[in-house]
Amino acid sequence: MDLVDFLINVHPALPMDERLRLESSINKLDGVVSACFSPGHPHMLTITYNPKAVSSDAVLEHVCQRGITADKVGM
Repeated sequence: MDLVDFLINVHPALPMDERLRLESSINKLDGVVSACFSPGHPHMLTITYNPKAVSSDAVLEHVCQRGITADKVGM
């Protein structure tokens, strides 16, 4: 299985409880192996996923559907 990482940038003021809920909901998506915020950069969310099972666009859409303003970084 080939895995890919990408970053999502969210507003730095997103509360910790919402960040934890977001990580949890993304981790439940089919094809996502890991989703976690960087301890040193609380606005940066790293997602590791299987591109044969889910796309980065689908993950970003999932984030935005939760009412969170987010962008892919470096895409």
